[in-house]
Parts: sequence; structure tokens; C-alpha cells
Amino acid sequence: MKSVAVYCGASSGTAEIYTQQAQAMGQALAERGFTLVFGGGRVGLMGAVADAVLAHGGQAIGVIPDFLADKELAHTGLTELHVVKTMHERKLMMADLAEGFVAMPGGYGTLEELFEVLTWGQLGLHRKPIGVLNVQGYYDHLLRALDHMADEGLLRRENRHQLLSHPNPHGMLDAMLAYEPVELEKWLTPKTT
Repeated sequence: MKSVAVYCGASSGTAEIYTQQAQAMGQALAERGFTLVFGGGRVGLMGAVADAVLAHGGQAIGVIPDFLADKELAHTGLTELHVVKTMHERKLMMADLAEGFVAMPGGYGTLEELFEVLTWGQLGLHRKPIGVLNVQGYYDHLLRALDHMADEGLLRRENRHQLLSHPNPHGMLDAMLAYEPVELEKWLTPKTT
């Protein structure tokens, strides 16, 4: 794993710990030689991650759609900045550039990106590690909801466990490096539908 996509808010949220952990994630990526792939903005948590990567001598690649470049204030100090036409192009390019994925605190966009790469992994379109940086339990309710889906038989246990979780950046990266994808024969069969 040489590059990690970080999904997170274009806002900083209400708790200072979110910005602190975004900076810690950026520092951890740079110190460990991972290239950051992110949404290309210079504001909020995404800007904090990128600034920390760059401040610690790391590489940061941003991908932003042209219609958001002004709204999210595209980060112009990056190693690379790709301006694309659509959100679909953004997500596809980020997924192609990244060898692992981490969701930090964020909103709808963060969850949408996270669930798309989880779904792609479930369908066997990639075998890359995916995790949530569970800052101060931010994702506890989501993780419980996923457990409930598995308990109810609507999500396979193996697929539930493809989503890693850790409260700190270095632990998250360690878990991603240790991740071994599970091989599943079939996702759906007549007996499981």
C-alpha cells in the first residue's frame, strides 16, 4: 500500500479533536511514506489532512470537480491537483489512485464515498483495505448499524468485517497494512436471496 484516499468533511465540525486528528492523520501518512489522495479542497478537515501531509514532507494528490473548485476552494499547493467534470469522475479517479481508503468524520459525501468503495469491495471489484478513523466514537452508531444489518441477514458477516475501525491514525494504518481480504465464492445464490 503506497497511497491512501482519505474521505472527510469540507467542514471542520464542532469539536477541535476532529481537526487535531485530521492533522495527525496527515502527519502519519507523510511519516510512513503514504501518498494522500483526497477531494482536493483546502478547507475543513480535508484541508487539514492535506496541509499536514505537505508540512511533513509528504505527497498529496487532490481530485476535485470543476463546479466545486470555487465552493471548496481548491487546494493549489498540492503535489498534483486534478480538476474533473463530475463527482463520478472524482470518485473513480480517487479509487484508481488509492491503494486503501479511510473515512474520517464527515457528512453525506463522506458516507457516500465510503459506502461506494465498500460496495465495490463486496462485489469483488477491488481488494483494497477500507477503514473508518473512529475519532471519539464518531462512527460508533454506524458500526452498530452495520452489525444490525449482519444480524438481520442482509449483510454477510464477511462483508461486515471488510470495514476496519480504529481510533487513531497509526493504528488505522497498521490495521490496513495487516488486512487480508476474504475470498467469497458467490455473493447471492438462490438459497440466500
